[in-house]
Amino acid sequence: QVQLVESGGGSVQAGDSLTLSCKVSGSSFTKVCMGWFRQAPGKEREKVAQIYTGGSFPSSEYDDSVKGRFAISHDGAKMTVTLQMNSLQYDDTAMYYCALGHKPFLSPCSYPYWGQGTKVTVSS
Repeated sequence: QVQLVESGGGSVQAGDSLTLSCKVSGSSFTKVCMGWFRQAPGKEREKVAQIYTGGSFPSSEYDDSVKGRFAISHDGAKMTVTLQMNSLQYDDTAMYYCALGHKPFLSPCSYPYWGQGTKVTVSS
């Protein structure tokens, strides 16, 4: 049974940094997609960052709104996926979710496994 547990959320000031962590159990990190998503109040869920381990080397991608400020990484030994968030802005306020999935051939990543979320609040 795949389980994902996020941690690291909190309340910070604009310009601060936070590190979100996702502990994964019941799955390997071989040829998987690992993503961080967020959902702000009244808005749809959006993908913030994603890393895919199925290629010759892991490849990551980011939403334009967080490029240059957020970084996703994974640690196979610790079975964790981390989202380092720097220069946080008011608009980064949201519930952040970790997700795990797979990438069918010639298709985008599909995420069937989700954590419960961790809340990030940024005050201006």
